[in-house]
Amino acid sequence: MPDGARDVQVNSSPAVAANAEGDEIEVLESTDVLPAAPEDQWKSLFDKYDPESSGFISTERFRDLLAAHGSELDPNKLEVLLALADANGKICYQDFVNLVSKRVEFVLRMSNKRSNSFRRAILQGSRQLKGVSLSEEVGLGLSQRLVRHVAYETLPREVDRKWYFDSYTCCPPPWLILAITIAEVAVFIYYGVQLDRWVLQVSSPAYLRGALPYHPRLRAQAWRFLTYAFMHTGIEHLGLNMAMQLLVGVPLEMVHGALRIGLVYVCGVLAGSLAVSVTDMTAPVVGSSGGVYALVSAHLANVVMNWSGMQCQFKLFRMAMALVCMSVEFGRAVWLRFYPQAFPPCPNPSFVAHLGGVAVGLTLGVVVLQNYEQRLQEQSLFWIFFCVYTLFIMCGVFWNVFAYSLLDVKLPPPP
Repeated sequence: MPDGARDVQVNSSPAVAANAEGDEIEVLESTDVLPAAPEDQWKSLFDKYDPESSGFISTERFRDLLAAHGSELDPNKLEVLLALADANGKICYQDFVNLVSKRVEFVLRMSNKRSNSFRRAILQGSRQLKGVSLSEEVGLGLSQRLVRHVAYETLPREVDRKWYFDSYTCCPPPWLILAITIAEVAVFIYYGVQLDRWVLQVSSPAYLRGALPYHPRLRAQAWRFLTYAFMHTGIEHLGLNMAMQLLVGVPLEMVHGALRIGLVYVCGVLAGSLAVSVTDMTAPVVGSSGGVYALVSAHLANVVMNWSGMQCQFKLFRMAMALVCMSVEFGRAVWLRFYPQAFPPCPNPSFVAHLGGVAVGLTLGVVVLQNYEQRLQEQSLFWIFFCVYTLFIMCGVFWNVFAYSLLDVKLPPPP
C-alpha cells in the first residue's frame, strides 16, 4: 500500500472532520465506478475479516484489510472511508461499496474550510452506517413523519431518501402547486357566480368570451396558450384535476423544488394547447389537464422504472387508482368533445391537450424527476429532450402562423 494511503489518519468523528479546518473537498465527475478488485473478491475479504458473520467488521479490522488489500483504491477516498468507520467503530460491506463505487472523486485542495459537498457526504455516510432504515426511525414529529412519507413516495434510493430527510427545511414551502390550485379555484368561482352555472360551464354563451380560454380564432393572443389552464368546464373537471394536482404535484415539489416541477407543468400546458392547434384546429381548449397529466405521467413512469427501489405503501394500488382517475377525466373530455355543440359551429373543448401533457411527462418529465441531487444543466438527456421540445414549440408556432391560411381551415366565429 502506498505510504500516502497508509498515512491517512482520522482522529475524530465525521462531524468533527467535516467542520475541521483543512483542505477543501470538491466533488468532480469521474469514470472510476468500481473498486479495483472484483466485487466478489472484496465480499470474500469482508467475510474473512468478519468471522462472527455479523455483517460488520470493526475499524481495526477494516484498517488491516485496507493495509493488506487496499493499494488499488484511490487514496483520497480512504479518508472518507476511515472517517465513517471511526464514527461507529465498524463498517459493513455495502457501505464500503456505496462509497467506493460512487461516480465522484474527492479532490483535495488547500483552503481554510471543507466544502458543503464533503460535509454532506460525511454526514450522509454516517447516517448510513447506523444500519437503520429511514422508515424504522422512531420519535419523529408530525412534520418529520410527513417528510419521511414524501421521501418514500417519490425517491427510489435509500441514500437519497435519507439525504433529503436530513436536508429538507420546508423553506421555501411547496408554494407553486398550491398557488396554481388556488388561482384555478378562484377563477372557477368567479365564472360560476358570473354565469350562475357550476356544471358544464362551457355550455354558457359567455364562457369562451373571457380573456383566458384558448380559442382558434383568437390564437394571435399568445397568452391564451397558457392561461387556458385556469379555466375548467365544470366542478367535476376542476375536482379531478385538483385532486391529481395536489396529491402528486405537492410531494414532487417538496422533493424536486418549484423550478423543476414548474418547468414540467408549464411545458405540459404549452404542449397541450399547441397539440390542439395542430391536430384539432377548430376546437377551443380549457383546463389544466396538460400540466397535470405531465406531472402524473412523469411520476408514474419514474415509479415503474424504479419499481424495486420505490418503497411507497400500496404502490400497485396507488398506481392503479391514478390511472383510473386519469382515464375517467380523459373519458369525460372525449365525451364532451363530441357532445352537442354549445356554440355551433364551434366544437366543444378538445381532449388532445391531455395527450400533449402525457407526451411531455414521459419524455422531459421523466428526466427532470430521475435524479434528486443532480442539476438539470448536468443532465445531457435533459438537454436532448429539451431541444426536441423546443423544436416542437417552434414548429407549432410556424404551424399557427402559416398552416391555417394554407390549408384554408374554416374557423368558427369568435365567441
